[in-house]
Amino acid sequence: MRYCLLVFILVIFSCNQKKKYHDDAVAKEVVSSSEIVNKVLAFQKKMNEEFKNPDSSPLPDRYRKDFEGLDFYEPDTNYRVQAKFVRTPEAIPFMMLTTTEREAKEIVYGIVYFHLNGENHQLEVYQSQELQEDPDLEDYLFLPFIDETNGEETYGGGRYIDLKIPEGDAIIIDFNKAYNPYCAYNKKFSCPIVQKVNTLNTEVFAGVKAFKK
Repeated sequence: MRYCLLVFILVIFSCNQKKKYHDDAVAKEVVSSSEIVNKVLAFQKKMNEEFKNPDSSPLPDRYRKDFEGLDFYEPDTNYRVQAKFVRTPEAIPFMMLTTTEREAKEIVYGIVYFHLNGENHQLEVYQSQELQEDPDLEDYLFLPFIDETNGEETYGGGRYIDLKIPEGDAIIIDFNKAYNPYCAYNKKFSCPIVQKVNTLNTEVFAGVKAFKK
């Protein structure tokens, strides 16, 4: 959600190893299933509060006045993965297209490799060059993705996940915290378009579902 608010204001990894990409890092984290679910429920509650608040909601007044809550998938710990994080220090900034004429200056900060739904996947993670100027957002990373639920149960343009720069080479990706770009609710927002390289050839039954007006 942070990315949506800020934009409004202003190849394939092959691996023949049998080991999952995140096997080496799994032992570093011990979190109970109940704790994970509670964090997801807190995330959902916060989103609903923001959408109800006229000062932070992307919803037009005609939808917000009757808003009761977003439609989420039930929290599922299978969609919280620990990924291998590979930095790409030689990457060159590029202009990412958005849903308007505006372009967002981004850089591929790294690539994440993980195992989900029985298969290995990889996604690019981006860092906004504009946000680097804000000391409070220096560690912010942006993960947009497309999956096979788009256009059916979820927003057709894909979804976003907010991340922070990890200290090491492992990072948690919780797809339960995947949210829609604000342009899914209101066309006045300018939202980055998900790059085709960030397409997951699987269904992600987690996070926010499509908004029904």
